[in-house]
Amino acid sequence: MITPQEIEKLILAAMPDSEVKASDMTGTSDHFEIQVISKDFRGLPLMEQHKMIFTILEKEMEDRIHAVKLKTRPA
Repeated sequence: MITPQEIEKLILAAMPDSEVKASDMTGTSDHFEIQVISKDFRGLPLMEQHKMIFTILEKEMEDRIHAVKLKTRPA
């Protein structure tokens, strides 16, 4: 299992100037809603923004994260 705070730390470590909010959607610590606002997304299509986040979480998604509802936007 992983906590929303751990997810936030992982994303902030890779994208330090971002605003990140993660929440457990089901109470089972494996389904999360994640919101990321970042300057790093400027000029990128939504799919590329999401790929950046999924790359950061790739290892955790192998066994600790089952599902993600992701919202991203440029700062």
